Amino acid sequence: MHKSLFLLSIAASLMATSAMAQGQTVNVYNWSDYIAEDTLEKFTAQTGIAVNYDVFDSNEIVEAKLLAGSSGYDVVIPSGFFLERQIPIGLFQKLDKSKLSNLGNLVPAITEQVEEYDPGNEYAVTYMWGTTGLGYNIDAVTERLGEDGPLQSWDLLFDPETAAQLADCGIAVLDAPVEMTAIALNYLGLDPNSEDAGDLAAVEELYAAVRPYIRYFHSSQYISDLANGEICLSVGYSGDVFIAADRAAEANRGVEITYVIPTEGASLWFDMMAIPADAPNPDAAHAFINFILEPQIAADITNYVWYANPNAAADAFVDPEILEDPAIYPTPDVMANLFAPKARTPGYDRLLTRAWTRIKTGQ
Repeated sequence: MHKSLFLLSIAASLMATSAMAQGQTVNVYNWSDYIAEDTLEKFTAQTGIAVNYDVFDSNEIVEAKLLAGSSGYDVVIPSGFFLERQIPIGLFQKLDKSKLSNLGNLVPAITEQVEEYDPGNEYAVTYMWGTTGLGYNIDAVTERLGEDGPLQSWDLLFDPETAAQLADCGIAVLDAPVEMTAIALNYLGLDPNSEDAGDLAAVEELYAAVRPYIRYFHSSQYISDLANGEICLSVGYSGDVFIAADRAAEANRGVEITYVIPTEGASLWFDMMAIPADAPNPDAAHAFINFILEPQIAADITNYVWYANPNAAADAFVDPEILEDPAIYPTPDVMANLFAPKARTPGYDRLLTRAWTRIKTGQ
């Protein structure tokens, strides 16, 4: 009898919780093309919480909205090196880890690595991670450069003679000043996180030499343009280039796209789920983050967007083709050649903003 009453009590409690969830909404701000087709539907089915889902294509946009205040978002997903400088100025609230039962699924090595951005992992949880490298149209590039061209090198972008040969088929660069200057610094043999004014001037000179051959700077347009053959080379985020390759294959127009981590090294980044300090529904935010940490859900996202996830328990559900691809899950040797961008100081950030404007305008 007591057991029956207990079970009835639990059932009533669950029904009350479900009823409370009904009518709730979580407002999520995430990168474009960065979630499985059915993730939001599954979340609502499981929790009863509706989702307002907006997308962005640069860390700078997210930061501007957070700094303005009253963004209305419950969960935002900036890169770790932006989160690093956003935490100290109070833009996020600490996580209530008692509401995140799936935290134990995370890979300890990744959790430790992102502590560089979020000491103690108090404010954020890794969503996905990847690299920034080069995506290119195999036929178009090899036709112009030959099989012996620098197909595994940043020379494709930064060597003026090489870039000139690709100008007619189109070169695109991310509109991401921190990452793109870090990549250029690394190519020049300098510290990718240098804040030396002389090093920044060297980066400007490097871009000035190839600026005539760059068609545009944008952080998402290149996905469709690579897929449909509008451009032949782009600096891109690993999973985005794989999405472009998949779309090109589906269209069956003879466009074959590949992604490479250049031999000189590439940027390693982690995108982090965090709750703004003024989030209207932090309980729903915790529910959403915990849902993303479910192994099957994390795997679903990886299988759809071709980005590595930080969830050890998800490996069993990730497509072996993806899990075993070193361009998505890099080998230890490749990992050793990657560099992680760090937050820039406010003073340097102003110099960087002006330099990046000159780089993009070619002035």
